[in-house]
Amino acid sequence: MHVLVVDDSRAMRSILGSILRDAGFEVSEAGDGTEALKSLQENGKVPLILVDWNMPPLDGFEFIKAVRADHTYDDTRLVMVTTETEMEQVSRALEAGANEYIMKPFTKETLLEKLALLGIVPQ
Repeated sequence: MHVLVVDDSRAMRSILGSILRDAGFEVSEAGDGTEALKSLQENGKVPLILVDWNMPPLDGFEFIKAVRADHTYDDTRLVMVTTETEMEQVSRALEAGANEYIMKPFTKETLLEKLALLGIVPQ
């Protein structure tokens, strides 16, 4: 299964990518929401996108809203992975169309458990 990891931190993309590859996923990366939207347009949809909230110029919240506005991606699972821990932010992300929310810092087990809750397992 292909996963797109969207985060402005190269280190975080590396950490997430390593966990996901070790679990059997194919991983591609984008450094911000604009780059991620371009990747989707060029490469087609992916089943799962992990996205950070705080990224210039297009943050994760706006990215999720943009993806959800295009019905091509209705079956794409979106997981917000962020340091935003306030319940109001969690609610906003879920209302915008995120399927799940993971707070940084997280463990490998937490990440894989959240994906399992969404019915996502590596192939």
